[in-house]
Amino acid sequence: MDYAVESLKKHHEWRGKIEVISRVPLKTREDLSLAYTPGVAAPCLAIQKDSDLSYVLTRRSDLVAIITDGTAVLGLGDIGPEAAMPVMEGKAVLFKELGGVDAVPLCIRSHDVDEIVNTVKLLSGSFGGINLEDISAPRCFEIERRLKECCDIPVFHDDQHGTAVVVLAAVLNALRITGKKINEISIAVNGAGAAGIAVTRLLLDSGVNNIILCDRKGAIYEGRKDLSGDKLQIASATNPEHRKGSLADAIKNTDIFIGLSAPNCVTVEMIKSMNKNPIVFPMSNPDPEITPDLAKAGGAVIVGTGRSDFPNQINNSLAFPGIFRGTLDAQASCINEAMKIAAAKAIAESVSNDELTTENIMPCPLCRNTSALVAKAVAKAAKESGVSRK
Repeated sequence: MDYAVESLKKHHEWRGKIEVISRVPLKTREDLSLAYTPGVAAPCLAIQKDSDLSYVLTRRSDLVAIITDGTAVLGLGDIGPEAAMPVMEGKAVLFKELGGVDAVPLCIRSHDVDEIVNTVKLLSGSFGGINLEDISAPRCFEIERRLKECCDIPVFHDDQHGTAVVVLAAVLNALRITGKKINEISIAVNGAGAAGIAVTRLLLDSGVNNIILCDRKGAIYEGRKDLSGDKLQIASATNPEHRKGSLADAIKNTDIFIGLSAPNCVTVEMIKSMNKNPIVFPMSNPDPEITPDLAKAGGAVIVGTGRSDFPNQINNSLAFPGIFRGTLDAQASCINEAMKIAAAKAIAESVSNDELTTENIMPCPLCRNTSALVAKAVAKAAKESGVSRK
């Protein structure tokens, strides 16, 4: 199937992938009086006295805003807010189908951080959570940070943290197969944008001690003169051996390669230079850093990509529906590291020992049971870490 041609045809037919459906009957005058005036005044006044009742008396406890400015859409780049809508609607479909969460796309016509933050802040009382999506770096870091400071609901940038969760899940299951220990492995991550930095941070929080993060200029290390912002911060926590040089230099003698960068930047020779039984996750879309056949030719024992037409698809849809479902169920004030790690472990553990193979380290992205397990684990972690309102 030519997905581009068929998808465009379907979008003409669908005229949008989401709609609003009433949850209450509206057939009699009594129905009208209960759902609207005069009866609706009672819940309004109850919420006025206690705003937390908005989670009980309205749909807020199941409602998420998907926020984008259209500047980093799927690999298409800065295509604008209107052009981002098909992706945001698709995201809303995944929220509903996999997590039972109602999501509303809000595409903002601004690149200004202050305007975006203020817009979301002013709207936040209508929602139970905020999902930031497809906002370019480095603005995405500041937008998320500031929204976390000024909003009293969870704010989650999926390109960062959803990616980090599914990558950690893939790493955990790859280690189950190879028998390597998380605190003994070394990892090379190529791509120091939003996803690469978030993946690196979550791996560090999960017990990995030796990660070399690379950008276009090569290995990031403490003391490199041209670093600033998040790269400067991450430099002090990574690359303990202070390796310098290109990606080819950084990948030598590592156990895992994670690519969140650009197509075809890794060679067979680079894979051959890794430790025994290397694990390779080239996740650039649509074209990976190295194709699975070439990675295996270099000796990779496990290969996972972001694509559905190769084995071991590492897809964010395994994470965000369940994470938000669990977060909303716990009425959590934030989505913290404990909740992300719990989500990753739930995804990994949803693949049983009998199912786990080098060609099957991840559950199917359409598996509803995985989202349910993630939601349960996230809600539990929220309560145990003290951020649940329940």
